[in-house]
Amino acid sequence: MADVAGDGAAADAVTGSGRAGGPNPIELIAVSIRRERERTGLSMTELAKRAGIAKSTLSQLESGTGNPSVETLWALGVALDVPFSRLVDPPRPVVKVIRAGEGPVTHSERADYSATLLASCPPNARRDIYRIEAQPGEARTSDPHNPGTTEHLLLSAGRALVGPAEDPVELAPGDYIAYPGDTPHIFRALAPDTAAVIVMEHT
Repeated sequence: MADVAGDGAAADAVTGSGRAGGPNPIELIAVSIRRERERTGLSMTELAKRAGIAKSTLSQLESGTGNPSVETLWALGVALDVPFSRLVDPPRPVVKVIRAGEGPVTHSERADYSATLLASCPPNARRDIYRIEAQPGEARTSDPHNPGTTEHLLLSAGRALVGPAEDPVELAPGDYIAYPGDTPHIFRALAPDTAAVIVMEHT
């Protein structure tokens, strides 16, 4: 389970598409966290404990005044036993186009790394799709996701070390890798403006 920071540590961690009239990602996250917590019957105290975050942080997130990092949302997803995407994805339209620079974005508090959710699992399907943008520097180290998760990554620009934390693989544009997402894994950009698409497969 992720060891995430408490109040205020994830400021400016989530950003939206900026389109006029579009859904506010912070409000969507607040509604989603509250909905999933109530579905599981967990108290706010118990969920905060399971996710390793302060109760005050969870209270801010549910009220729409907090701004969670990637790490915080992953920790909450694991604690609630739901995919990360269920906490950030707005209601699904029939046709969905996300232009470059649009979509709900979450930022890491540990590295210069951001993830844009492109598509989450529809009912009876088990996959999410993300666009990744990263800069050289600290690696984005991910704690294990839900059991049975596999990540498929296609590098589109730059260079990166990707895969199991103990044995990552260097990728160039056009390279593809699949690796277990339920064990520690990393993404380290080796060139400016590195970009990739990740498909997360859940079983």
